[in-house]
Amino acid sequence: MGTKEVLYELRTKNGLSQDELAEKVFVTRQAVSRWENGETVPNTETLKQLSNLFNVSINTLLGSPHKLVCQCCGMPLEDEIISREKDGSLNEDYCKWCYADGTYTYSSMDNLIDVCVPHMVNENITEEQARAYMKQLLPTLDYWKRFDELGDNGEFEAFKQQLIGEINALAIEGMPEVETLNALVGSYVNLPYRLPSGMTAKFLDDQTTYLGNQLESEFGGDRCFGVLANMDFILVCTYGKDGADPELVLYKKR
Repeated sequence: MGTKEVLYELRTKNGLSQDELAEKVFVTRQAVSRWENGETVPNTETLKQLSNLFNVSINTLLGSPHKLVCQCCGMPLEDEIISREKDGSLNEDYCKWCYADGTYTYSSMDNLIDVCVPHMVNENITEEQARAYMKQLLPTLDYWKRFDELGDNGEFEAFKQQLIGEINALAIEGMPEVETLNALVGSYVNLPYRLPSGMTAKFLDDQTTYLGNQLESEFGGDRCFGVLANMDFILVCTYGKDGADPELVLYKKR
């Protein structure tokens, strides 16, 4: 689809008239009509407004002329996993796992490779092949080529180490010590916990990126500990295979 088709589809999908869309992005109805007729395209600032309004990338608004990939891990980027700045605007250079709220979440290629490789291994790709591929790919990506410029001098890594210390100080029975925390997108870890009333509740934001890890229980069995944290809280839970029957162990404000 071209820009005119994309804009028409997004407008109608969101139940907006041309007048209503025009009001939201501070243009005339005639301007919207010209976009949808293919006579003109929105300018750069209006594209940014439309991106925020419809929660899609500018690349999508322009008909996806480019193949976007995360410039930290190399993952192909779809609108659902594109990262965000602190103001909520999309950053089309990174995925949610590698960049969250204006912060780069990885400062070590080796750490990133250790996280990515298990998700790449399948019947066609061995662990050794996946690891070799990532070692070859990462140095070609913009974040790692500009790491000295883009890095934060270890501030985020220091924050992760502080969190790890706080989590381990909780001394939760049966839970091994946390050694690493990785970026985890809320929609993948936002489990529904059963309340005493019988109802269920979720405590996370699907669009937010957290720090966390999964740990095998020292008691054995098939239940695991899940740890999630950010600037505001620490959450510890247990669950079965694929997140089944989650139970909240601890929720602590920091």
